[in-house]
Amino acid sequence: MANLQTAERLEEKLAKDLQVTAAALQKVKVIAPQPSHLYTVAADYLRMATDYYNDAQHFAEQGNLVDAFGAVNYAHGWLDAGARLGVFDVDGDYRLFTLLH
Repeated sequence: MANLQTAERLEEKLAKDLQVTAAALQKVKVIAPQPSHLYTVAADYLRMATDYYNDAQHFAEQGNLVDAFGAVNYAHGWLDAGARLGVFDVDGDYRLFTLLH
């Protein structure tokens, strides 16, 4: 019974995290000027976030909730890092991103 409840909670949390990260991916805009080192950093952060998000979706479809949960959190971590570094414009959205005050 406890394992079923844990799995259900993980499924709910994963669904929410996938939704939040999808919204964050839609909101992110690379603002580092091209060509510059920071543009390269921003593009890499966005690629990593997108790849991890896609991995999370794949793992979830396969029923691998633990790896899906880990991947979606890595994805969002890359987005937060880019927002805090200042290479992404996230329109000051403190709900979707961990920003500096």
